[in-house]
Amino acid sequence: MTAVLFDLSGTLFRVGSTGSWLRATLDGTGRDLPEPELKEAARASEAAGALPGGVAPVRVPEGLAGLWARRDESAELHRAAFTGMSRLVPLPDPGLHDALYARHMTPAAWTAYPDAPEVLRVLRERGIGVAVVSDIGCDPRPVFRAHGLAPFVGACVLSYEHGVRKPDVRLFSVACAALGADPRRTLMVGDSREADGGAAALGCRVHFVDHLPAADRPDALLPVVLDLAAGLASDPA
Repeated sequence: MTAVLFDLSGTLFRVGSTGSWLRATLDGTGRDLPEPELKEAARASEAAGALPGGVAPVRVPEGLAGLWARRDESAELHRAAFTGMSRLVPLPDPGLHDALYARHMTPAAWTAYPDAPEVLRVLRERGIGVAVVSDIGCDPRPVFRAHGLAPFVGACVLSYEHGVRKPDVRLFSVACAALGADPRRTLMVGDSREADGGAAALGCRVHFVDHLPAADRPDALLPVVLDLAAGLASDPA
């Protein structure tokens, strides 16, 4: 085996709840909402899919549909799409929508899945290259650095830097090339069959995990990734 490619959100890291995102943003900006109003704003924001890396929106308004479909193709489109969805929810200060977007980019907004550090450490010890392939609108490298995982990641291939989203095979191809890896001896691990499954068209093997809160998924990566790594290592080139 030459490499493992990982999705970011829902695979290696999980963003916090919509409620904690809203509460932390209010605290950071010196604003306050009564608890019932905060809970309702969090519920409405979650339904709108306003938190990047969070749950998908219940419905995308027609006026935002085109923007939403291209949201991961550039930093500008990403910000416009998610702040647009956020603005569907009334807040006491319109500036909070931009503050909410900025909050999701901070390392404190993200939690590593419990077994992610061990998986990345062992893969490095085995000499297996690791890249992150993510549909995203900002640079996640500060998140990896803050959580002490940056030394284990050889490359980050990010949709907003390439203008295309998964399942476009170009992203997986760039990641394999960055690691000097043969796609046929590369494993892609992600939570989306539609997006991450695109790696199969390049010849990669693919394994899926469930996009659950970090506390509810303590060990999905460790046995699966290490067992598959051992199996791939024994395959003929």
